[in-house]
Amino acid sequence: MQIYLPIAEMPVNVFLLLGMGGVIGFLSGLFGVGGGFLMTPLLIFIGIPPAVAVGTEANQIVASSVSGVLAHWRRGNVDFKMGLVLLLGGFAGSTLGVMVFSFLRGLGQIDLVISLSYVIFLGTIGALMLYESARTMRRRKTAPGQRRKLHQHNWVHGLPLKMRFRRSKLYISALLPFTVGFLVGVLAAIMGVGGGFVMVPAMIYLLGMPTNVVIGTSLFQIIFVTANVTFLQSYANQTVDVVLALLLLTGAVIGAQFGARAGAKLQGEELRGLLALMVLAVCGKLFFDLLVTPADVYSIGVVR
Repeated sequence: MQIYLPIAEMPVNVFLLLGMGGVIGFLSGLFGVGGGFLMTPLLIFIGIPPAVAVGTEANQIVASSVSGVLAHWRRGNVDFKMGLVLLLGGFAGSTLGVMVFSFLRGLGQIDLVISLSYVIFLGTIGALMLYESARTMRRRKTAPGQRRKLHQHNWVHGLPLKMRFRRSKLYISALLPFTVGFLVGVLAAIMGVGGGFVMVPAMIYLLGMPTNVVIGTSLFQIIFVTANVTFLQSYANQTVDVVLALLLLTGAVIGAQFGARAGAKLQGEELRGLLALMVLAVCGKLFFDLLVTPADVYSIGVVR
């Protein structure tokens, strides 16, 4: 069954979008990510203009993240104090990111920047996460009774403005989560992602948070940052397709509940390894599309 998308200006299959939303919602609840790093490329793959995919996906992430947070909150796996500090940085970063997005769109370079950003960030983060999860699983097999710290103390832990985060059992500078939130906010605006694929490893390896608390806290921050991005993208760039967003979020809300249940049955390093493999798979497809010769070498644009 086909439906016409008014902002994207193209027809798409309703059941395809519902299925995509359900799968991404499941992954959101499973890994603690908004799912935009997978959904935005998928939308581009089926022909949605990159600018519309970015603006609309931020809206869909809000719904799937709310659903995921509720599931993790019931299990006590959300550090709200840490989430608020991340959120302050996220608001600042997402506001700046939308300004950069508008500037690049005016230059006509936003499509290229979106694709390159995905290849660079997904490739780097995916490789690091896969290496770390493989090393952790290998160490657990060779020394099953040995316990290790998630992170080593270094100069960043000597920064001022320290706060105690009791749910995460941390006493660190508030500047660390604020900076992480700021960078994720910029990525949310430019790439149409919740930023979980960056935030989750940063919260684990840089901040030293427990993996079970990271997932719920990441989703909590993602809700408000992507809501801010959705509002700003709609107001400044008019790239939010409401029909597309409603179809995606309908499937995402349901999928996130099942994902949260499945995630409770897997260990932290297994979750990170699976997430890394998916990140690298999407990165490879985007990199291939950048190198392959397009079907239409030349295109004619009409200036309105």
